[in-house]
Amino acid sequence: MNSALLGNIVRFVLLLAAQVLVFNRIDLFGFINPFPYVLFIILFPVNGNKSALLAASFFLGIIMDMFWNSGGVHAAACLLLAYFRPAIFKFSFGLSYEYQTVRLNDSLSPERFSFILIAVVLHHFVLFILEVFKISFLWEILVRTMLSAIFTIVTCIIIIYIIKPNKR
Repeated sequence: MNSALLGNIVRFVLLLAAQVLVFNRIDLFGFINPFPYVLFIILFPVNGNKSALLAASFFLGIIMDMFWNSGGVHAAACLLLAYFRPAIFKFSFGLSYEYQTVRLNDSLSPERFSFILIAVVLHHFVLFILEVFKISFLWEILVRTMLSAIFTIVTCIIIIYIIKPNKR
């Protein structure tokens, strides 16, 4: 088994377990929820198999839907994020994406922050708009997306720095 594949499987299981056991229980003010499980999609290798990313994102979302009893909104949001991930990479990193030299585990640069920001906001917006599914609640959807995205981004950055290997 490839070490990159094993690392992705471990990351999948650990982020899913952390989400289910810890972060699903956090509900600030009744509408702010962190969803750091999207880190699996964000940290998936740039040169990794696109079909594997889509399949893993779908299973990640379906498992989250089972725990949240949400009827497929997590799966749809994860699939959409995985599908648009290359476009977000190109927008955030420019030409360096083409040469596959981008590593998110390095220090947090403006490009990496913009990638994480766009990915999390896209995921959360799709998640909450599908959850509510009424355009008359657009203001509430936007507020919930922004507040949950801020909380998720801070959580994701903390997790990235915790799991970041030390350079010696």
